[in-house]
Amino acid sequence: MENGLIGLKKIRKEKGFSQLKVALDLNMSRETLSYYENGKRNPDIQTLKLFSKYFNVSIDFLINGKDFE
Repeated sequence: MENGLIGLKKIRKEKGFSQLKVALDLNMSRETLSYYENGKRNPDIQTLKLFSKYFNVSIDFLINGKDFE
């Protein structure tokens, strides 16, 4: 995930959510969320599941910005 979670940033912006809103809703720092979006840090599977449930998208979408084909 060297380019970060492409779909995470995409879905967050589509929903009009700030990094701060998502971070507060999910009990993490804004910096941590930014690191995930920009590939400076990789989330564990539990965090991926959390994002998936929060945004109602697949984990594949979070990683690639599109659903599995």
